[in-house]
Parts: sequence; C-alpha cells; structure tokens
Amino acid sequence: MRFGVLGSTLMWSADGDEVPVGGPRVRTLLTLLLVDAGQIVTTERLIDGLYGEDPPANAVNALQAQVSRLRRALAGEIESHPTGYRLSANWVEIDAHVFARLAADGRHALAGGDHARAAKLLREALHLWRGPALSDAPLAEAEATRLEELRMTASEDLFEAELAAGDNPGLIAELRQAVARNPLRERQRALLMRALYAAGRQAEALEVFEEARTLLADELGADPSPELAETHLAVLRSQDRPKKRALPAQLTSFVGRAEERDYVAALLGTSRLVTLLGPGGAGKTRLAVEAAGTLDGEICFVDLAALAEGDQVAHALVAALGLRDAGGFSAAATGDIVDRLTTALADRPVLLLVDNCEHVIADIAQLMHELLAACPRLRVLATSREALGITGETLHPLSGLTPEAARRLFTDRALAVRRDFVADPSLIDRICAGLDGLPLAIELAAARLRTLSPADIAARLDDRFQLLSRGDRTKAHRHQTLHAVVGWSWDLLSPSEQAVARRLTVFTGGASLAAAERVCALPDAIELLADLVDKSFIEVVDGRYRMLETIRAFCAEHLSEADAVRDAHLAYFLELVQTAEPHLRGSEQLGWIALLNTEHANILAALRRAVHTAPHTALLLAGELASYWYLRGLRAEVAPIATELLGKIGTTPPEGLSEEYVLCVLNAVIVHGAETPWLLPHLAAARAIVFAQASPPRLPYLVVLWALTAGPLDVPDDRPAETYFDSSGWLQGLRHFSAGWNGLFTGDIATARDGFEQALVRYRAVGDRWGMSNAVDALAMLAHWRGEFDEALRLTDEAISLTAELEGMEDLADLTCRRAARLLHSGDLAGAQQDYLRAEVLARRTGIPETIANAQRGLGDIARLLGRRSEAQHFYELALAGSRADTVGASGVRSAVLVGLAHLATDPAAVRSLHDQVRSTAAGLHLVAADIAEGLASLAVLEGDGTQAALLLGASVVIRGTELVGDTEVARTIAAARALIGDDFDTAYRRGLALPRPDALSLAGI
Repeated sequence: MRFGVLGSTLMWSADGDEVPVGGPRVRTLLTLLLVDAGQIVTTERLIDGLYGEDPPANAVNALQAQVSRLRRALAGEIESHPTGYRLSANWVEIDAHVFARLAADGRHALAGGDHARAAKLLREALHLWRGPALSDAPLAEAEATRLEELRMTASEDLFEAELAAGDNPGLIAELRQAVARNPLRERQRALLMRALYAAGRQAEALEVFEEARTLLADELGADPSPELAETHLAVLRSQDRPKKRALPAQLTSFVGRAEERDYVAALLGTSRLVTLLGPGGAGKTRLAVEAAGTLDGEICFVDLAALAEGDQVAHALVAALGLRDAGGFSAAATGDIVDRLTTALADRPVLLLVDNCEHVIADIAQLMHELLAACPRLRVLATSREALGITGETLHPLSGLTPEAARRLFTDRALAVRRDFVADPSLIDRICAGLDGLPLAIELAAARLRTLSPADIAARLDDRFQLLSRGDRTKAHRHQTLHAVVGWSWDLLSPSEQAVARRLTVFTGGASLAAAERVCALPDAIELLADLVDKSFIEVVDGRYRMLETIRAFCAEHLSEADAVRDAHLAYFLELVQTAEPHLRGSEQLGWIALLNTEHANILAALRRAVHTAPHTALLLAGELASYWYLRGLRAEVAPIATELLGKIGTTPPEGLSEEYVLCVLNAVIVHGAETPWLLPHLAAARAIVFAQASPPRLPYLVVLWALTAGPLDVPDDRPAETYFDSSGWLQGLRHFSAGWNGLFTGDIATARDGFEQALVRYRAVGDRWGMSNAVDALAMLAHWRGEFDEALRLTDEAISLTAELEGMEDLADLTCRRAARLLHSGDLAGAQQDYLRAEVLARRTGIPETIANAQRGLGDIARLLGRRSEAQHFYELALAGSRADTVGASGVRSAVLVGLAHLATDPAAVRSLHDQVRSTAAGLHLVAADIAEGLASLAVLEGDGTQAALLLGASVVIRGTELVGDTEVARTIAAARALIGDDFDTAYRRGLALPRPDALSLAGI
C-alpha cells in the first residue's frame, strides 16, 4: 500500500489503484497514524486528534470502533498495544516521509554545489504535494505547520538551485508570486533580488528591498534580516553576479577555431594580459570576441580603430566603460583621465577587450601597463599586428586556418551565397591554400560564387599571385596574399561600386544610410551599397554600414577625390549637429543625444580635419556641439581640439562666430585652467564678448558654461537681464534658476525657492531633463532645510530618475550621497548607511575620488553616532586620504571629516588642533559655509565653550537664510550647548542671529 497525507488523505494499492478509506473520522484516524507510522500512537493522542476538547462519553469505545473500520480497509496493518495503536507501514510508502527525505537530499546537494541534482530532487519532492498537509486531521496543527514549513523551505531551495543553474526562464515570475503569497518571507525576497540582478534589473532588485524594509517596519517593527541586508549590499556593490557589456554583434557563424577559442579563454585564467597577433584579416577580432564570450563576469569592448592620435587612447577607454569626464551638475573635469580610470577599475573584476592596437601601440602599451599595475582584478585581451611589449604579456600569434577548418569556412560562406553549392573538396583546398588560410581572404573569395565558379576563382587567384610574386618581396607573404585578394575583389567591382567603396572610407565608426547616400553622392547609392554588402566588402550592423579595417585601408588608397568627399562628410555632420542642437534642450533630447553618441567618432573626425583645413567651420561646429559635450561629460576629451583651434583663430573671432569662440575658450579652460598665461588673453576677449552681448545668445548653453567655468554671469547695472534671457521657455527657466542660486548666495530663501520653482515649471514645459533634475535637486535641498524630509527624499528620487535617463552616473553618485545625508539628518541611520554604500559603489565605478571620500565621510559619521569608534576612525582616514584634490567639494569633505575626527578625539589639544584645521580648510567655502558654522559649533561644545557654540549656530542661520528644522545633528549640538550654559544659550544665539552676513561668514572662517 501507499499513503498520501500531503493533501486529502488517500490510499493506493500496489497496482496504483485508489483504495477507499472510509468516512471523515476514519480518514482522520489514518492521518494521525501515518504521521507517526511505525510508532505507537497513544490512545489519548488519537482521541484528542479525533474529537478535540469535546470527546464523547465513551471515547475509548468510539476510538475502537473507528480502528475496526480502518482495519477492514487496511487488511490488518494496524497493531493494538496496551497504550495505543501502531500502523506497520514503511516510510517509503508515505508521501510526507518521502517528501522530507527528498527535500533533505536536495538541500544537501545544493550545499555541495550540485545545482542540477538539487533541482531534480526538490522538484520531485514538491511534486508530491496535492493540497494543504494533513487536511483530514484539522486538529493536528503542529504537525501540519511543520510540514508546510518544510514545503516552503524546499521551494526556496529549489528557487536557489534554479537561480544558480540558470535553467528556469520563468523564475522571476514564480518568485514574485511566492513573495506575494508570503510577503514577510525574507529569503524569498532575497532570492527575487538576486534573480532580478542576474537579469540586469538592478533597480527592480533594490525596489524589492525597499518594499521589504517598509513592510517589516510597519508590520513587525523590525529591520531586514542579515541575509536580506547582505543581499542588498551585494546588489549595491555589483558583486553578486557581474553583468557583461555587449560584445560586437557577429553576422556569421564561427567556424574553424573552437579549440583555439577555448585555449585563449584558458590563457586569460593564468595571464592578465593576452595579445592576439596577426596581420589584418587573420581573424584576431573574431577570435577575441568569441573567447571573451565564453567567460563569466564583466567585459568591456574597446575599439581603437577610429582613433587618429595617441592621446585619445584613455578617452576611448572612458567612453567604452560608460564614464564621463565631468558631471552634469558641474563644469569642472573630474581629474586626470588616467587617475579616473585607475579609480574606476581599482577593485573591479573586468576584462578589457582592446581591439586594433597597432596604430597607437606606444600609447596603449603605456596605459595598459599603468592600469594593470594599479588594478589587480583587471585583465586585458588585446588584438594587434605587433606586441605591446609589456612585462607579463602572453602572446598568441594567429596562423592561417588548418586545411580542414579553411574548407569548412569556405563551404559555410559559399552555402550562404548559393544554397546549391557543391564543389570538389580538392579544388576548395587549392583555393584556401592559395589564400594562406586567411579567414578574410577566404570569405572574400567565397562571396564571388554569386558570379564565378570555384574553378574560375582558383584560376583568377593563381593569376593574381603570379603577378604579386614579381612585386615587393620584402613584405611578409601573408600581407602580400591578403592585399592581393582584396585587390582582386576590388577589380571585380563595377566603377560605381568602387566609387562608393572608396568614399565610404572617410567615415569613422560606420555610416548610416542617410549619411552614406549623401556623402557618396551617387544617384543609385542605395543599390550600390546593397551590392557591396552582397560581395562582403561592407557589413550592415544595427542599420549602419561598416568596413573591416583591412578593406577600408585598401579602399582608402584609391580615394582620388579625397578632399571633395571629406568636405561632403564635414558638411553632412555640421548640418546634423546644427539640427540636433535646439533639440538637446527639449523633450526629444534623449533621442538626439543617442544619435550624436552614435555619430560621435564621425563628428570628431570631421572636426579634427576642419581645424586644419577650415578653422572657421571648425569653430562653428565646435560651438554647436558645446551643449552636447556638456550633457555627455565629454568636454575634457575635446579640450585639446579647442586648444589647437584657438591657436589658429587668435583672440579675434570671425564675424558672426563670437559665441562659438567663447564656448571654445570655455572648453579649453576645462583642462588648462583659467589662470594659464596663454589663455588669459582669450578669456579677456571672451569676457568682453559676453558683457557686450546685445541680445540673447543663439547658443543658450553659453550662459550655463560661463557661469560654471568663469563664474556667475553678473549682468551690468546698465543692462537689462533680458539681454541674456529671451522669452523662450528654456532660457526663462535658466533665468529663474540663476535667480534661485543668487537667492541662496545672499541668504534670501524666499527668492531662492521661488526661482527654483519657476525654473522647474519652465523646464517641465520644454521637457529638458538636465534643467528639471537641477531644479528638483535644489528644491530638495530647501525641503531638507525646512525639515520636510519625506518631500526632500521624493524630490531627490525624482532628480535621480531624471539623471539616470541622461546616463549621468557621476551625478547619480552625488545625488545618492545627498539622499543619504538627508536620511542621516532625519535620524534614519540604517537608510543613510545603505545610500552611502551605494553612492560609494557608484563613485568607484565612475572613478570619482571626491565622491568616494564624501560617502566614506558619511559612513564614518554613522559609525561614530552608533558608538563604533574604530570603524568611524577607519572611514574618516579613508575619506581624508581621498579628498586631496584642490576643489571646493574636496575641501568641504575634508572640513566635515576633521569635525568628525574631533568628536573621536580624547585629548583637548587634539580637538583644538582639528578645530584650527577646520577653520583653515573652510576658507573660500561659501557654498557650505552654514554647514561649516554648524560643525564649528559642535567643536566648540567639545571644548566646553557653549557660548561660542550658540553664537555659531545663530551665524549659521544668517548664512543659510533659514533655520535648519528637524536636523538631528544640529539638535544634538543645541542640547549639548544648553547643557553647558543653560539659559545663556538663548542670549548668545540671538547675538549670532543679529550678525551681518559678512560677519557671520567671517565667524565661520569663510
């Protein structure tokens, strides 16, 4: 017999037929005996399970009657004992016991890392359930609860096994359903977070945690469990399961080098730098992409083919890693570009696939040497025609394909051209041997099968090589072979096809159909492009036409009309940028930014050429690009071009290009600094232009970049503000935004709030995310000061969302730090800690030491407030070491860190020394002057000077323009000062409130 209690109680015969059990009492009795099968179940327990608190008067006789009925169904398997009854069934016959054993075995397999076996056992265990456990024994609650808990645990184990094995595409949906059924079950939420993160949905994973934290606090008054909190941290730190960056799409199957692919992948397990060597067309890029694709972890593809100058190498890596050289909330660059890369990759397990290194070999070698030395978890897979020459480099030269692999490749590509392709294998081998087994040469030859037979191809290749053999014998044979094959394919193109092919070489990073059609300037360009695709001369990827570098180099040799075609290229992209510029300030900005991102390499190539051939056109193009460069954080990348252009233009801009000249000067300042001697005449000329402005600027970002780079745009007293701000929504938004900041600088909070609110209205109307995020962030700060922390967090989250749309990771790190500070000041230490940790992760991934230091400072404050002194000391020291840059932001962090260290000091002399350092560091920090005053007030308390503390607190209100409501740090300082001087606090505080603003700033050391 077999028995089932995981649902209604059932019996089956050895043949699998269901056997009737009897009425409800009999079913309950059988259930109770099955729970403890093989053991004696006492009479008292059976009566309790059958009748509960209201047994019949003759309960023992009633029980005996039920046992007799059950015996008839079981054919004597129930034994009588003096104290009760025993069901003589083996555990393997009872589904609850089988389930428990399978679940235990599954968990054991899971712990041992055998995820496939664990999943199999757990699925089998859970399949035994048909409904609620022991449903026919409602009074056996304890046992039913135990079984249901085992079921829940087994389900979670199965989810974990499937997550590790990656073999359940519906796992996220199932986990969401499980969480909905059991909202307080934290392990299921942790598993859902991991599954979402593994699917690249980090934001959703973080939302799951926030929902859990809120629910646990509301329902149980508890914090998340350690498991859930650790999962949250793992998601924040991106260490649970790193995501891959997309590798280049491949249009054809990978043939002939599977073993070599695996060998290269294995090399990367033992060597941190592997370089694939070989001539153009040998298949280096394809092999590198395929080998990288077999590896786990984060991969970043960096194509150097488009670079024209060695000094661009670091910027190419910055772009590939998704970094920017400056944030959208600041015009200042984020430091040395190599330092940024080092910071971003310092503790990041990433593989850089650096393609086409040969033409920038010295620069890429130096950069890789520095990064590999500073970033121990970094690996590099490079492709080049020569070695990088770095200590520790492992070289893997590529030879031609083996005869068998070459034959397979030729046949594969031939079948793609002609489905009926059949050829003598020996003839294919002869063709491939003549091509030295070079993959590109083989593919070009196979593409000719549309119009030639294999025999024709073999004969023509033979002719070509005979001619070649009388040429330059000093070149490597393989280089001769490839050049010959490309040349042979070139000769077979029509004159119009050749014209399109050679004109396409002026594009860098591919061409859209519209650009190719315009620049190639042939009436049937679309059809000719299609023909070149068919003949494997060009590829189409994501709607863009691109050439392999080997073919591009050959075709460029035949570009006789180079100047005219490059002029057309420049004209096309100038028109594109001019069309895009006004859209970068409206609701369509994301689409236009994406388009300019795609064409970035082409635009820079056009600009570089124009600097040398048409400086006035270059100045026009650079001016139109200024807003794009700022929004994308690319100003430092183009600053060298701006510098070179200024050298050609001089200090007198061409007529009609004065605004473009000013923007060019501002872009040069980003790298060289405003005090650079050769730039001073340019800055003077730019200032004269700006302050002689007679009408609103044609390029509105001039106002933004001037204010952020050269200082506030102070409108002369005799000029109306309308000179710089017309009636358009965007410029009016900027005018109100500027008025808001002017209000902050003067302590006029009402004006500040009105300015920011009006700016937000205008920016929302036009749909500019940059403007909205800045205005919303400023309003969040004011809400924080008013003590409206929920509103401040709501606004901060909106700013974060808007900034994320603009892909401003640097700004996201800053905003997350500000969110953490608002939580900290409201008293939510746990929430602040999570946000500071997340901000630190974001800042590390974007390589911003200043923001890393700010997050560490916040973590130090939290540790100090929780009484963890050594932990606080550790974070403060890290923050102090990371805030060495000579910027306002870094100085502000240092001042705050010094205040925190003073709170940890036990020696009065040390407190006094730190107090003096704060005042020294604070000089010039007008933006954080109120914070400095409050920090100094807390230090005055430490030194026992309650009067000075009260005076500084009053001064902080004068500086800020309003009291800081609800701030827990300030509240602690006030309470401590009152404890020192009692009612005298109010007198000293009022004296501080009565100070003129300059005196209040002076008191704070500003």
